[in-house]
Amino acid sequence: MTHPKFSHYDLQLVEPSFNAPLTDLIINLDHLRRRQLGGSTPPVIFFQLKHIFHMLESLGSARIEGNNTTIAEYIETKIEHDGNVSEGVKEIQNIEATMDFIEDYVLKGYPINRVFISEIQKGIVENLSPSREGDHTPGEYRKGNVQISKSLHLPPDFVKVDEYMNELFAFVNQNDRPKYDLLKVAIAHHRFVWIHPFANGNGRTVRLFTYALLVKLGFNVEKGRILNPTAIFCSDRDMYYRKLACADEGTEAGVLEWCEYVLEGLKKEIEKIDRLSDYPYLKKEILQPTIRYALDHQHITETESKILKKALVKQRIQASDMKEFFPGKLAPEVSRQIRKLIDKNMLEPETKNGKKYTIQFVNSYLLRGIIKALSDKDFLPIKDEVLPS
Repeated sequence: MTHPKFSHYDLQLVEPSFNAPLTDLIINLDHLRRRQLGGSTPPVIFFQLKHIFHMLESLGSARIEGNNTTIAEYIETKIEHDGNVSEGVKEIQNIEATMDFIEDYVLKGYPINRVFISEIQKGIVENLSPSREGDHTPGEYRKGNVQISKSLHLPPDFVKVDEYMNELFAFVNQNDRPKYDLLKVAIAHHRFVWIHPFANGNGRTVRLFTYALLVKLGFNVEKGRILNPTAIFCSDRDMYYRKLACADEGTEAGVLEWCEYVLEGLKKEIEKIDRLSDYPYLKKEILQPTIRYALDHQHITETESKILKKALVKQRIQASDMKEFFPGKLAPEVSRQIRKLIDKNMLEPETKNGKKYTIQFVNSYLLRGIIKALSDKDFLPIKDEVLPS
């Protein structure tokens, strides 16, 4: 039986040949990075979608580590607003919250360093049992040697972790030519796993570390782009581990194979999700089916369905837009119908105490339908479960 062993190799960039598929990927992704999306999806809709993909990203990352929480179960916590949740759900909530922290931190221009990575790891293990997915010493590098399950790579001795991590921070922050940026993201992801710096939470931390690097490189979530990089890894967990093992060997061929795997997956995900910035497509293929789903499952009435469809068309509606649905009714009756949808979290005033309203689907029964529609159009990274009926 082969036992895991540690083999040092230098952290450095690799050079794909000019005619290699990896070179084409780098060129195509650099084009995507610099492309102005100019999408027609309204910001109020876009940021709700981004919230949903944060949820899916967090769920996918936790599932790679063995969390068995289903999409259906997690959706119910969003709808019911239940604070008394399982540890599995709390783990996913931690990842979601840490993604928000990352965006705020990186977009303000703060450095990616030891403090940053420690905050990420602390965030994901917060209030989780150390015997399961938590950590006795959150944010601190491990104080002992570890093995990675089912891997032939043995992480470095714990006394070397600080040195290797400092080298990694220098690597991601060094001023290389832009053509190397995405290679550095892929290589840094593997190197972090190779070091395994924390006692627990390394997988969840490295995927958020990768998210941070992509945001830093200009795949900019504040300018209309949604990122879901964990979809690369969670759609086929075994493939993810096999490709990591290729890079563990430290050979140029192994590292190049790993980089091609990461960048190919990233390109597919970005191109796929960028389609949601086209509002006519989003409205027809995702949002209208969402309303039909809610009506079919009696989460809304026929009249409420008409109001929500009108909200999709106009993007923001007011009481006068809804009079056609209440012939002969006085204004107070229209206001009561609006209040019902607000209470169901399906409409929200555009401003505090405002009289114009936008559709809401993140924390309402519409969330079930939007997840179903996203699944039907192959936007979900997780395929191994039945969605809520």
